[in-house]
Amino acid sequence: MSEIRRIALSTGGGDAPGLNAVIRAIVLAATRRGWEVLGVRKGFGGLLNDDTILRLDVEAVRGITHLGGTILGTTNRGNPFEWPVTQPDGTLTTTDRSDEVLQAVDRLGIDAMIMIGGDGTLRIAQGLALKGLPVVGVPKTIDNDLAVTQVTFGFHTAVQTATDAIDKLHSTAESHERVMVVEVMGRNTGWIALHSGISGTADVILIPEIPYDIDRVLEKITSRYTIGRNFAIVVAAEGALPADGTEVLVEDAKPGAAKRYGGIAEQLGRVIAERTPHEVRTLVLGHLQRGGSPITYDRLVALRFGAAAVRCVEQRQFGTMVALHPPDIKAVPLEDAVRQIKTVPLDSDTVQTARDLGISLGD
Repeated sequence: MSEIRRIALSTGGGDAPGLNAVIRAIVLAATRRGWEVLGVRKGFGGLLNDDTILRLDVEAVRGITHLGGTILGTTNRGNPFEWPVTQPDGTLTTTDRSDEVLQAVDRLGIDAMIMIGGDGTLRIAQGLALKGLPVVGVPKTIDNDLAVTQVTFGFHTAVQTATDAIDKLHSTAESHERVMVVEVMGRNTGWIALHSGISGTADVILIPEIPYDIDRVLEKITSRYTIGRNFAIVVAAEGALPADGTEVLVEDAKPGAAKRYGGIAEQLGRVIAERTPHEVRTLVLGHLQRGGSPITYDRLVALRFGAAAVRCVEQRQFGTMVALHPPDIKAVPLEDAVRQIKTVPLDSDTVQTARDLGISLGD
């Protein structure tokens, strides 16, 4: 096997607290081994535009562990297998530029790549691995929906942000005797909603894994006012949906864009206001959950993931993703990591805890 001399890393998909910590760990661990590290800006775009390739050394990553975002920038619209192309008539089509990515890797003398991202980025990584690219993946998503790892970095910080918001809503909800409906991220899974809702003592938690009956939601809210607790907190995952309805999406003006969740809080708030005598206010936390400094747990996991990814490169464990299997970080096949998303198990202790605490899950 040829000696590793130069590696490259990229961050793709949505940003998450802890990305910079991973970058720092990779650069420091690789530098200690005498390797050169290149940073690919804006997902895979940098490999198709050489002017967005950066050389990362110890000085470049100094003091970034605690910073949110990513010094490399990121995008969720840069799939080289379906690269967007605007035709002369303005229509948007896609083309496969994956071979150009491999050519760029060869031209730049890159011996291996470390790709940091969620299920979308890691599916791309798997596709490139099947075409011969030596690649190691690092799981990143605040949604915590990647299989074969106990947790993804960024998740716990997002939960902390959501919990802090719910805590603050309690005082204003009680002061005005209102129903507060909070919408949190998570796409097709309810990890953030469930963890923050329980921790923030919500009265109702709605997650995609349990389609809700609006009558059950209204019953819970009404029961609180009946016993003199004249306010209620409802936490809804953006992908939550009624048992007889469909998911709520945002219409995106950009053609070809992936579906975007959003609007469940407004929809719920409108129904609650129509069918109860109570005042209702809604709050969409949105990208607040992606921003800010990673909490200690996410910093440590991110640093561990970054160092472990370098060890995987050193050991030629390509076509894998680093995963947390407490107490260790292990390499698992990318194919297993992206086979399916990780949803909240309905028989989990966390779901049972919510029920035992008297929290309505809408069913």
